[in-house]
Amino acid sequence: MHATAAAAQPKAMEAEFEPKSLEAGPQQVRLRLDVFVCEAYPQATRSAVRRWIDAGCVKVGGEVRKAGYALRLGDSVDVAPPAPAPLDLEAEPIDLSIVFEDEDLAVVDKPSGLVVHPGAGNWSGTLANALLHHFGKVSRSDPIRPGIVHRLDKDTSGLIVVAKSERVHQALAEQFKRRSVEKRYLALVHGRLEDDQGRIDAALGRHPRHRTRMSTSSRNPREALTEYRVLRRFQAATYVRVRLHTGRTHQIRVHFEHIGHPLVGDPLYSANRKGGTAAGHPILKALNRQFLHAAGLAFIHPTSSCPLSFESALPGELEELLRRLG
Repeated sequence: MHATAAAAQPKAMEAEFEPKSLEAGPQQVRLRLDVFVCEAYPQATRSAVRRWIDAGCVKVGGEVRKAGYALRLGDSVDVAPPAPAPLDLEAEPIDLSIVFEDEDLAVVDKPSGLVVHPGAGNWSGTLANALLHHFGKVSRSDPIRPGIVHRLDKDTSGLIVVAKSERVHQALAEQFKRRSVEKRYLALVHGRLEDDQGRIDAALGRHPRHRTRMSTSSRNPREALTEYRVLRRFQAATYVRVRLHTGRTHQIRVHFEHIGHPLVGDPLYSANRKGGTAAGHPILKALNRQFLHAAGLAFIHPTSSCPLSFESALPGELEELLRRLG
């Protein structure tokens, strides 16, 4: 469904927190100062609390202490969070397809071509700008990524979860960190995969020479694991369901290039750009986006603890491509 919203706000604000005077009780003895303050401000992220402490906005007995200070019984803790600063991001009335929404979070079906958050060359017209317009209240953990818990590439379509508060953002981010979020993708790769299913276990990191690319030959690689199952084979391509066990940048794209089967329509990793063996079929060459769709997303709701699972149908242009191939 498509959301409706009030007029766009001229400039969004960071979350605002009230000053508090606290006292350490028996249960808080030897508790770290940053943990103590986080418990008092459940809507704030731990990184935000650390910034408050480093800036001298948190005092114990009138003195500035470090984040790791161990509290003593009866310690008085005064917290004066800094005044909120405006986010350097405009709210923009960009149409969104909202799959699910409650007071804590939303799940959005992102179209191909929409950048998730501002960056070099894309300072407006992003999903982040749209979120500020449609929801207003979103997490402000990062000034240019309000509400954004995880990313999809610009030309990847599909499901993305949005946090409406710092508490929910932190809880969802922890699920991604623990790898308990299930992420399922649909992809079309060049060539014919011989095995019906497989695992690609190849560490990834920044390309040693091309900084916009990721590579299995990085100097600082990180663990990356991708599983796939073949859904259908065509003359020049293979349609697969993919499950990510890690969430590295460009992971699916690099992993399939690594095994010699780059994604159809991928301008960065496909052998198409070199005029190589993947150039092949004219129907594949006509696709003006990469064939990668985030079709499934499952996680635990941070507030209700209920399991949530969402599915997104393959976009029309990708369905049409499969029809023409078949």
